[in-house]
Amino acid sequence: MRIVPILLIASSAFGQEAEVRNPHTTSADVAAGAKIFRSHCAECHGLKGEGGRGPNLQTGLFFHGGTDADLFNNITDGITGTAMPGVFFSRDQVWQVVAHVRSLNQSVAGRPRATPRAARSCSARKDVSAAIWCGGEGGFKGPDLSVIGSQRSTEHLRQAILDPNAKVLRDYWVAKITLENGANYAGFLLTQGAYSVEILDFSKGLASLPTHDFRKFEIDKSSIMPSFKTS
Repeated sequence: MRIVPILLIASSAFGQEAEVRNPHTTSADVAAGAKIFRSHCAECHGLKGEGGRGPNLQTGLFFHGGTDADLFNNITDGITGTAMPGVFFSRDQVWQVVAHVRSLNQSVAGRPRATPRAARSCSARKDVSAAIWCGGEGGFKGPDLSVIGSQRSTEHLRQAILDPNAKVLRDYWVAKITLENGANYAGFLLTQGAYSVEILDFSKGLASLPTHDFRKFEIDKSSIMPSFKTS
């Protein structure tokens, strides 16, 4: 006799969770959400949600869940494995941001056409496939491209391919170090302190090097990725 009410309650709760809808959808809410978006989200997603370091939000395509509840959770908690951080806004404010995102152009007319043949041709090049990680294969000299479409906009990816030096994130700055004993290291700079520098050396792996042993130390902020502008 006691089990039935509990099951009914659980079923009811599940149904309510599945039907979560944004409670703040007025024009005033959209305007308030737009203000928050411009100050905290536009740096990555673009002023109008057109994309940049973050994906284009104008298409209405959301790779990590497209329900109101999904958007609310992704904004609040961030998305693991991506550059999307969580935020410390009130529930009402987060819902207002969701309302603004929903108000963006939902047309998919600008959705890029898939060109798997060109993509395979590009990734098949030895200098690329050995450097990047994609689908469980490759190297670590670039970002994981397995789900890159959900992390970067089309324009950002196009620029990165044609003009890699346009904007190089700190994660891909290359430290070049020569020690007093003549040993050479070159790899991505991870941490830089007063007494040691930690890098991900391209041939030796993770290395923590004491600065008092340095003979030469420089940081190259250009991209190691070749341009495909003329390819």
